[in-house]
Amino acid sequence: MTTGPDAPPPHDPPLPPLPDASGELTGGLLDALRVGIVMMDTRGRVVLWSPLAEEMLGWAGEHIVGRRIEHIIEPGRPAADPAPGTASRSAADPAPRTASRSAAPGTEPGRDLADRLLAELMRAGRWGGVLPMRHRDGHTLQVEVRASLLVDGDGKPFVLASLADTRLLRDLEHDLAVVDAVFDTAALGIAIFDTDLRYVRVNQALARMNRLPVEGHLGRTVKEVRPGRAGEELTMVQREVLTTGRTVVDLLVPGPDGDGYRSTSYSRITDHAGRVLGISCVVMDVTDRFMASAKVERTRHRLAVLSDVGGVLSELMDVDRRAQSLAEALVPGFCDYAGVLVVRDIAAGGELPREPLRGGTPLVLLGVATGPDQAEVAALLRPGGRLSFPEGSPLSDVLAGGPAWFAETPADLRGGAFSPLGDPRIKAALDLGVGSLLAVPLRARDVVLGLLIVGRAVSRDPFDADDLALAYELADRAGAALDNARLYAREREGALMIQRSLLPQRVPRLPGVEVAFRYVPGSTGAEAGGDWFDVVPLAGGRVALVVGDVMGHGLRAAATMGRLRTAVRTLAGLDMAPDELLRRINDLSEDFAPGPDEPMMATFVYAVYDPSTRTCVVATAGHLPPLLIDPAAPGEHRVRQIEVPPNTPIGVFAVEFESAEVEVPDGAVLVLYTDGLVERRGEDITEGVDRLRGILGRPYDFLEDLCDDVVVGMVPQREPDDVALMAVRLGGLPEGSTMAWTFPAEPSAVRRARRHVRTTLAGWDLSALSDVTVLLVSELVTNSLRHAHGPIGVRMVRGASLLVEVSDPLPDPPRARAAADDDEGGRGMHLVARASRRWGTRQGPLGKTVWFELALPGSRPG
Repeated sequence: MTTGPDAPPPHDPPLPPLPDASGELTGGLLDALRVGIVMMDTRGRVVLWSPLAEEMLGWAGEHIVGRRIEHIIEPGRPAADPAPGTASRSAADPAPRTASRSAAPGTEPGRDLADRLLAELMRAGRWGGVLPMRHRDGHTLQVEVRASLLVDGDGKPFVLASLADTRLLRDLEHDLAVVDAVFDTAALGIAIFDTDLRYVRVNQALARMNRLPVEGHLGRTVKEVRPGRAGEELTMVQREVLTTGRTVVDLLVPGPDGDGYRSTSYSRITDHAGRVLGISCVVMDVTDRFMASAKVERTRHRLAVLSDVGGVLSELMDVDRRAQSLAEALVPGFCDYAGVLVVRDIAAGGELPREPLRGGTPLVLLGVATGPDQAEVAALLRPGGRLSFPEGSPLSDVLAGGPAWFAETPADLRGGAFSPLGDPRIKAALDLGVGSLLAVPLRARDVVLGLLIVGRAVSRDPFDADDLALAYELADRAGAALDNARLYAREREGALMIQRSLLPQRVPRLPGVEVAFRYVPGSTGAEAGGDWFDVVPLAGGRVALVVGDVMGHGLRAAATMGRLRTAVRTLAGLDMAPDELLRRINDLSEDFAPGPDEPMMATFVYAVYDPSTRTCVVATAGHLPPLLIDPAAPGEHRVRQIEVPPNTPIGVFAVEFESAEVEVPDGAVLVLYTDGLVERRGEDITEGVDRLRGILGRPYDFLEDLCDDVVVGMVPQREPDDVALMAVRLGGLPEGSTMAWTFPAEPSAVRRARRHVRTTLAGWDLSALSDVTVLLVSELVTNSLRHAHGPIGVRMVRGASLLVEVSDPLPDPPRARAAADDDEGGRGMHLVARASRRWGTRQGPLGKTVWFELALPGSRPG
């Protein structure tokens, strides 16, 4: 190692280059421009030739160093690529091709131009401009040149020149011009922040938005320009963008002093080497957009309130429930407090007022709702409360037909809404924080029937003109809905009154039979229906059980039901068989129709139970078969459906009806019902029947409990249709309560019948009826002997009364006729009619039966 004065001075080791991902050296703007360096002596001979110069012009250092620069200068030659097919110059001979080409007219040779440039440098010390320089492959480049005259330590001059391709330079200048134009002319606010998050550049648009000149921004942070919460939030976002590089777009912040809204976007700025230089910011005034969006949102919200109110008003047909549902639908979406006040007479179902309402008119608070955090107000305002407003108060003016009353502030409320004579509960509610109030009239057919009062708490924005318009719309809809509910309630009440008056008010008490029933009108969404039931006592302790359903709703259905029930009851009194009765009713169905173009259709089940034989004959007309509960049957066999022929509904002509006879054990319960009990929309009716069977399978001591459980278990889930339900516990008569005989058609039959009748009555301890019973039996048996030719049957049944039946094969019923004074016969049927409590005839498959009843001793007449 050389030391001493001649040794080279020590130096630091070279710094390692900064390569990019491809291994190339990276930098900033100079790397983008690709600036080449050339050093020449004062005669224009190249001394140094940098690699970037070689890269730009294609000439290697060994080809150019030591030679004059004039050899690659082409004055007058356009800066374009050589034409195709032009031979490029040899790398070893960069001299200009003067032998093949002369300088263009008006231009200078390269040497002359080089000499002039050197002379200018020696005189001025520097020169700059654009030179056309020849690339090694033959084409010409326009090169931006900056040359300076330098002198070393020995006083020897040198020329140092920097070369840059004008194309790259013009692109950079264009980009900078674009940036300046954007900053100067953009309507958006634009700012650049350094890594300390201080403003380094701001355009005029942002300065106007921040109400601060451009100079007032530079060097300051957002927190200094926008003190307060907004500035702190923006600073936090800036730090996150600077740290993570994640772009933030459309961050909504309020403007200075709460004036409007600004949309702010941030992104991180890096150079070509990836070094972080700061962040950029774009700010847009979105006050109009925000206000328009807020207005659209308020409109959407108001439409949602209207939709909700319309929904609840259309679902209910009850005045009280509609008023309450209206108030609940308005809170908290539209207001914090809502009250629906209606004139007392209308709340009670009366007529609309015929004159304008005056101050002091009693009102009823039918509906009230408050927010979840308004328990104190809710305790003061309860549904059903009575209110009135004195003459001359704003609310009395609204009641009298004036415009709505609009109080925007608590001062407006306390200043004139209520006089000292006003309701103290209202004033107390105001003291609890009502900030604004709207009172609009409820109108129906241009008649005021009450008030809709809505209020907002002081913590909420007060009502505005749009809210007032919405309140008017809500009040108009609510007024019409309440009036419709009032009218519907009156019509429905009338229909139900007619329907209930047409149904049995009580059922008779019969031996061996216990009856419980329920009738449930349809829900408030439906009119009165045509469901009905009946219990008809028949001769001999038998009973007819009927449940039916007339298709449709309303007064017509109720009236048709009443006519049909009367016809069934009348024909049942003739002691017809169930299938025959259905046929007769079907023949009359045309007379039951409301009109010629409105055919009547009905379903019903008709059952006749005979306690003396413990049998039940059932026929249906398109109706669900009855269910029979056998308490002695095990498990799932406890409740079974009676198998009945599926006959068509009443109203379908030219059909035959069939019946079925079943034996009924003592204590069994027969359940008859209409389809409204088991029918569900969207499911098979058998599923409802299975649910009913599940309820009936429980043990019950009392039929009333059974009916209650069925109604509770089935009716809440049903569709809005009425329901008729009848449960009948069937028990036979006591042992020995029935006696029957058959006699041949011969004269001895009368004597034998008398003897059996006397003996039976004596055994039943009814000897007091012996004479009259024997007399009437003698008359009926004698008639059978005279007119029939076959066996004669006599049957006696002891129940609530004494029943006697005489049967013979003759189908024609006996006819009472007026006998002359000298006639020997013709008085038998008159005698039966006078001596018995009631009598009648019925036809059977083998002939006819004439029967009569006698009241038991000590029983009540009739």
